[in-house]
Amino acid sequence: MIPFKFKYYKPDTLQEAFELYSHIASQGKTPMYYGGGTEIITMSRANNIRMDAVIDLKGIPECCGIEMVGGRLIIGSAVTLSRISESGLFPLLGQTAARIADHTVQCRLTIGGNICGTIIYKETVLPLMVCESRVVIYGKGGKREVQINQVFDNKLRLQPGEILTGIMTDSCYCSLPYVHVKKTKSDKIAYPLLTVVAVKKDNNIKAAFSGLTDHPFRSREIEDCINDENLSDDDKVNRIIGFQQISVLDDTEGSSGYRRFVLKNTLKNTLRMLEKVK
Repeated sequence: MIPFKFKYYKPDTLQEAFELYSHIASQGKTPMYYGGGTEIITMSRANNIRMDAVIDLKGIPECCGIEMVGGRLIIGSAVTLSRISESGLFPLLGQTAARIADHTVQCRLTIGGNICGTIIYKETVLPLMVCESRVVIYGKGGKREVQINQVFDNKLRLQPGEILTGIMTDSCYCSLPYVHVKKTKSDKIAYPLLTVVAVKKDNNIKAAFSGLTDHPFRSREIEDCINDENLSDDDKVNRIIGFQQISVLDDTEGSSGYRRFVLKNTLKNTLRMLEKVK
């Protein structure tokens, strides 16, 4: 039971959703976009968030499709993680999604909710980072497309009222050789001590990380080190572990020292697997 009252809206178009949000906000009230609702419901029940209205995006066609069009995979922001995994259209993203929560939650949790929510791990953003995906955002000026690495800085940087409509990924990235590793404290389904995703394209490895710091990230400096042919794998890993700009988490899931230990072994295995691929 959610212990407060709010209004529910289910618009048919992006314009209607944005105008609803703007109108409600102009009255000094708090609107919230709603996809799968897993985080909103859980946090509302615990009184960690409050809103005056929810605007359900599942009635908007652009937010609900998943299909390959003109050489690009287009995934709507209200598409569930289970649907992404079961489609088989983007194996790396599908495998990443399949390790987030249990199947019951995956059937409700949406990719937009995972990317835009408050939980720090946001693991579905990792494949999008390394595969140079673009996000479609709707706002006051209509739709715009932006490379995700340009607008994701600790979190997706949206202006008030803007809607993450969907994600587009060139089909060539969807079939690249990849590695996905998720390490947890105990159970298979849990928050990550460390999640690493990596792809290899044109003999170049791209990698992104979650669980190591308080936000997902992709580091060009780390990738330069990984792809330096003058370094051995041990040298690469030791240099990456020593990067001072990485502020490693130290919490109940695992100490910073243990996370670095897990990172070291995971990186070695990741490099070993991808070096075998031409």
